[in-house]
Parts: sequence; structure tokens; C-alpha cells
Amino acid sequence: MNDFRRAVLVPELLVAELAASLRFWCCLCGFRVAYDRPEDRFAYLDRDGAQVMLEEAAGPGRRWVTDALERPFGRGVNLQIGVADAGPILTALRKAKWPLYLEPEEKWYRVVEGAAGVRQFLVQDPDGYLLRFSQPLQAASPAAQPLDQAHWKL
Repeated sequence: MNDFRRAVLVPELLVAELAASLRFWCCLCGFRVAYDRPEDRFAYLDRDGAQVMLEEAAGPGRRWVTDALERPFGRGVNLQIGVADAGPILTALRKAKWPLYLEPEEKWYRVVEGAAGVRQFLVQDPDGYLLRFSQPLQAASPAAQPLDQAHWKL
């Protein structure tokens, strides 16, 4: 039985070469093809609920291109992908000698509940989209304090 459910927000990324992107996203980053349309050079990927659509920019059919495409396509895009364990992805990338954009780090971010800690690293896919794999840290930050929500009011 297929229990696949589409997320309510799914980025659709134009890529230069779908096959190269699938090798990166699936073989190195652990995504799987939930479904595809080879005749359209399109694939819908999933990794434990993190979803993305990849579409070859020069493929057939309709493409929503708002301006000239120049590589890297992903300028200004940073996709955070929550994972239970970032280790296997990092191992696969290192084995493939894929360069990291940001080496693994532990970082604490202020959130409404106080602070959220993550182990994260960043890597660019073949088209320049920046992927930030983020694994939650279990230990509480000594600096975690509740956030005053008053400053959020408009």
C-alpha cells in the first residue's frame, strides 16, 4: 500500500540535467523518486516528508521561467531539510568527494519556546541550490530563554 502524501508546500526547481540532479538528490542525499514523468523530464522526490520537484529547464512542455536562467540557478535559495541523522548524508557526500558549502556545525537558534539546537551543514546541488541538512540536538542550550513575544506584534 502506498502511504505517500504530498506536502502542502513543495518547491519546484528547474535543473540543467535531470539525470545529474537525480544522482545527487537520490544517491547522495537519500531522497527517493515518489513519482516521475520521464516524458516531461520531471521527478517528484521525497525524503521522510521533505519533498521537492525537479524539472529539466530545457525539457518539453510548459516551464514557468520569469527571466533568463543563468547558472547557478539556486542563487538566494536555501532549503532547510530536517533529518533525524545527518551522518549518512555527510558520509555519502564525503565519499563522493562532493564539496560542502558549510562544514558541519552545531548551532542554536532562538525560537518562541526558547532555543532550538541543530547539527547542520550546507551543500550545493549540481545547479547551485543550497541544501541545509538540519538534525535536531537533544541537549538544552544553557542560554535558552523564553522569547518575549511582544515584539512580534504588528
